[in-house]
Amino acid sequence: MAGILDSVNQRTQLVGQNRLELLLFKLVGRQRYGINVFKVREVLQCPPLTAIPKRNKYVRGIAHIRGQTISVIDLSLAIGDKAIDNTKDCFIIIAEYNRSVQGFLVNSVERIININWEAIMPPPKGTTGKQSYLTAVTEIDKELVEILDVEKILEEISPSPTAISTTLDTQSITADLGDRLILIADDSTVARNQVKRALEGLGVRMHLVNNGREALTYLQQVAKECVESVTEKVGLLISDIEMPEMDGYTLTAEIKQDARLKRLHVILHTSLSGVFNQQMVQKVGADDFIAKFNPDELAESVQKWLHAD
Repeated sequence: MAGILDSVNQRTQLVGQNRLELLLFKLVGRQRYGINVFKVREVLQCPPLTAIPKRNKYVRGIAHIRGQTISVIDLSLAIGDKAIDNTKDCFIIIAEYNRSVQGFLVNSVERIININWEAIMPPPKGTTGKQSYLTAVTEIDKELVEILDVEKILEEISPSPTAISTTLDTQSITADLGDRLILIADDSTVARNQVKRALEGLGVRMHLVNNGREALTYLQQVAKECVESVTEKVGLLISDIEMPEMDGYTLTAEIKQDARLKRLHVILHTSLSGVFNQQMVQKVGADDFIAKFNPDELAESVQKWLHAD
């Protein structure tokens, strides 16, 4: 166990060819879950928690860690299961999502595994109950590992504003876009809807897909209907980085290597705030990087890159 805890911080900089590392953990019962190591700051034995008045029912308390006060969320409660008992014998995963740091209470932490995004698949359609909190699944040691939609959990605890408060020239944006649309790729339903709601006020048309593979297939099909470039019909791509089957880095690289697609501007829009690899963003040829979720920054980037055509 000590080896796992000591190694997490050293391995958060993994970037590669459509690969990631998952930290495996358990909540209540035998089911295994995974979280991208890229989001993890550290893992530690759960310290004493301080209860706070009027806290969200999923927040077990706050902890003071390395000079910072962090809310500790019971992941089991958050997905509709029973609470994790005996917190002093459990662990917290300190992770950074959407520009903030949280502690996720888990029952046990197992190990880190390296896997290809192609082996990570979308959850079955029509999932309900706690299964609706899944963003992806994969198989490890002949057992199903579930990857939670942490963005959905955080949105339920503390909803993010989606209204654009900055003053933008919407007429200029719609003029630059013309009759083209904006493609949005994200495996999280919550994240896709956040982007959709933020951009609806700009009067733009959008097409939403669930992952990088779907986005690439869509662009290749649209490109067949164009004379020279897919940009005749698609004005911009806004893509998450972490997605099953094909991540945003690989998607961007595939786009920039395709003569029919390479003129398309790509904005990488991700919850990997604070720990992303800027060199990797530049290497694959993305035009912009925005940490989730700030509707003003997203809208301003859309305006910038539509006008850059």
